Amino acid sequence: MAEEKLLEVRDLRVSFFTPVGEVKAVDGISYDLAYGEVMGIVGESGSGKSVEAYSIMGILESPGRVVGGSVSFEGRDLFAFGPREMETIRGNRMSMIFQNPMESLNPVYTIGNQLTGVLREHKREVSAAQARERALEMLRLVGITNPERRMRQYPHELSGGMRQRVMIAMGLICEPQLLIADEPTTALDVTIQAQILELMKAIREKTRMAIIFITHNLAVIAEICDTVSVMYGGHIVEQGTVADIFYRSVHPYTQGLLRSMPRIDAERSERLIPIEGTPINMLDPNPGCPFAPRCNRCMKICVTRLPPQSLVNGNHRVYCWLRYAPPVLPPTGPGGPP
Repeated sequence: MAEEKLLEVRDLRVSFFTPVGEVKAVDGISYDLAYGEVMGIVGESGSGKSVEAYSIMGILESPGRVVGGSVSFEGRDLFAFGPREMETIRGNRMSMIFQNPMESLNPVYTIGNQLTGVLREHKREVSAAQARERALEMLRLVGITNPERRMRQYPHELSGGMRQRVMIAMGLICEPQLLIADEPTTALDVTIQAQILELMKAIREKTRMAIIFITHNLAVIAEICDTVSVMYGGHIVEQGTVADIFYRSVHPYTQGLLRSMPRIDAERSERLIPIEGTPINMLDPNPGCPFAPRCNRCMKICVTRLPPQSLVNGNHRVYCWLRYAPPVLPPTGPGGPP
């Protein structure tokens, strides 16, 4: 029996229209996310990870604009919703943990007001006393000590790591069906990071919550994710299970990311191998594979034509001329542009 789909992204294209030209931040990506699935999105800064998330949540700001594709959530087209309909879903059925908590928390309201306000806005049947107890419970779950005191404090009175934990509590307080986590553990030490990941796992098992986990940290991807999408230059270049990506990667960019990651079993004299070259110029990308200018296995066709989708095995898909073999999969499958 096929897994029930919670989120379906089809040929999503997002551009920023600037005075110096169009920036194609997300250039035709497609994938499915099942109930209870955790998908990691990994890639360097500027690859389109956060822009994709903002587009799904309906919070993309000008000059950014969705110029093509569709996003279906629980079988409904999100791009067909009006602002009021999106407000009923956003924060309740779909929630997002942002990368910078100081820009996301309101500086003039206490932590308690913000947590209880989010809950009561979406769960009208919850009383003020119940909302307060739920907020205290979430603060304890994310590892905040003396939560009663923290509820009375303002964001500027907390440390950066503590503010990040408040944002995680806020994202989880309504037990959403889809959680988009944009670098949620960046400001946390490894002990709290492990606690947060365990909390997300527990809520996922209890509610079948699906998670899109955006991060630079491949160790976190290995810990919590079921599947991984590797992005570069606005495209998904490889997608598969965690085992596919970590042990059977095909795309040269994915292999480069793995070579640049420290390994606990490495010899002391073994050096990390960086990916050479400079990131893609999004104002003037080449018509072929976005990674071609930095790829040490680049061929002439890589520079002139975008590689089609190729199935490696199972649900392991890659966009690379080195592994192209007909027949090409239909554009409705997971991955990048058809």
